[in-house]
Amino acid sequence: MRCTELQGPVMLIVSPIAGCWLFLAAWARLAEVGGRAAIGLVVTVAFALLARWLRAVSKGGAIAGALVTWVVYVGSGAGGFVCVVVVFLLTSLATRFGYRHKQELGTAENREGRSARQVLANLSVAAAASAATLFHPSPFFTLAMAAALAEAAADTVSGEMGQALEPRAYLITNLRAVEPGTNGGISLSGTMAGCLAALVVAAACAGAYLVPLPRIVLAAGAGVLGMAFDSLLGATLERPGGLNNDAVNLLSTLFAAGCAVLIGWL
Repeated sequence: MRCTELQGPVMLIVSPIAGCWLFLAAWARLAEVGGRAAIGLVVTVAFALLARWLRAVSKGGAIAGALVTWVVYVGSGAGGFVCVVVVFLLTSLATRFGYRHKQELGTAENREGRSARQVLANLSVAAAASAATLFHPSPFFTLAMAAALAEAAADTVSGEMGQALEPRAYLITNLRAVEPGTNGGISLSGTMAGCLAALVVAAACAGAYLVPLPRIVLAAGAGVLGMAFDSLLGATLERPGGLNNDAVNLLSTLFAAGCAVLIGWL
């Protein structure tokens, strides 16, 4: 009997065995973190309710935030949750800075706060990387999570601070002057604020023992690269209508996570 004739019967035997093994491995791993999951549910729901009370998120945003933050908590423990809180604080403060001026520009965030789609676009990659550590505790997953969180903070802080402080922004593709808040627009003060935000988040991840101290610069640098990628997508695809802002944010956090893993691996 030729090898090709054996493939069918072999796959019929191997596939169910492999599937059962993966299911049992996942179940056993989840059982190990059952206590953490229960505590994390209480903590993250309370955090989501607080964020809603502060009007930082809408009702849908609070539900989405509780979900993704819970996933981060289960995968990375209280340290991961603290890092998400740091991102929340940085972005909330930046959003409120110069709010009246942003209202006059017509770029201020909705008073109801961030929607579910906005929350998921900014935190889904970090949550996925954190969840991956449940099944394979690789330092590359935690590095990817740190970079994704750094990018989420850097992008929001840079945009909000730039709109509040700068009378003009410049397209990243050709440096043509545009109105603050224009997709793809960058400014000196906004960029500097974004870089600082990325560094703060990366330092928080190191302080929570999620990434080694020597990799703070790597995680922050990947976050800054993701911030630049966000502006590039904004100028080339979002302005013409090819992508919406949520898609740009999701791709940018994914890009930052990928850069961190690739550079860390090299």
